[in-house]
Amino acid sequence: MPASTAASLLLLLLCAGSVLAICPPMCSCGRGHRVVDCSARGLSLLPDSLQHNIHFLNLSHNRLQDLDGRLSHFGHLRTLDISHNHLRHLPDGLPRALWDIHASANHIRQMEKNDTAYHWNLQSLDLSNNQLERVVFINNTLPNLRALNLSHNKFWTVPTNMPHNLEVVDLSHNFLSQILPGSLDRLPRLSQFYLHANRFASVSEDVFNQLEALQLLTLGDNPWACEDEENITHLLNWVQQTPAKVLGCPCYIRPTCGEVHLVTSRTWHSASYTEPPLGTDTRDSGHRPAIQVVTSGYLSKSALLNLPFNRSIGNVSGAGGFHS
Repeated sequence: MPASTAASLLLLLLCAGSVLAICPPMCSCGRGHRVVDCSARGLSLLPDSLQHNIHFLNLSHNRLQDLDGRLSHFGHLRTLDISHNHLRHLPDGLPRALWDIHASANHIRQMEKNDTAYHWNLQSLDLSNNQLERVVFINNTLPNLRALNLSHNKFWTVPTNMPHNLEVVDLSHNFLSQILPGSLDRLPRLSQFYLHANRFASVSEDVFNQLEALQLLTLGDNPWACEDEENITHLLNWVQQTPAKVLGCPCYIRPTCGEVHLVTSRTWHSASYTEPPLGTDTRDSGHRPAIQVVTSGYLSKSALLNLPFNRSIGNVSGAGGFHS
């Protein structure tokens, strides 16, 4: 091969590499353009010239309506934020390498079984603040999912067949009035379960008994039928005997109950308290400040606005930080 031809090919390769490394002009990029923040740019379409090997993509606070098939070729993508857009369903063909999906504050009405059937690596899924009335999970799928946020939706019944390795589930601020038998029987790792601000009047006997790893349960701001002793007594007995902390004890003025293995004599100051850290939106996995919880003794908003399983991505140069 002539030297001039070889030099031309080398120059072409170098130019191609530089083109691939260009950050979309409306976005901010870091870490070799693998961390991309395109949030709050008024976008209605996915930006061009995104590298195929990006690890983090923030498309939140835009006007995106349809991303079906547009993200499937980003095979190295680990964290995707598409929250605060106008999506009506979870996009088809999302990369199977994803660890974290943030899709809150859209117009999603339902999630079908195929939407998450092949996301074996997914660890956190945030679908809060949508219009969901049902979600369908397939048995033995999402084996690595640890945190599921379905708060601020329109559920009437606790979803069945939830992934078995979940550790944190937030179903607060829905219209929940019942938990079907067996719905919670196969969640051996569930440690934090948020059910406050729903429409429970009672729950079936022994409904929480299979949650052997439970550490925190929120039941406040529900219209418990305290006068119906036949249906409420078993729950009142359970919340006094469980080793888990229960916030918002049914039919009680006390803000907490449970924790039978701990010293029970405490001094409460009004109805505010600080819960253990649930993670931060800074993606700094080494520092998780506690969430302050005030108002009527219960959690005032979604306990999973910040999920504890997000990967640390650092700050994107020129970006305004990650939107919560």
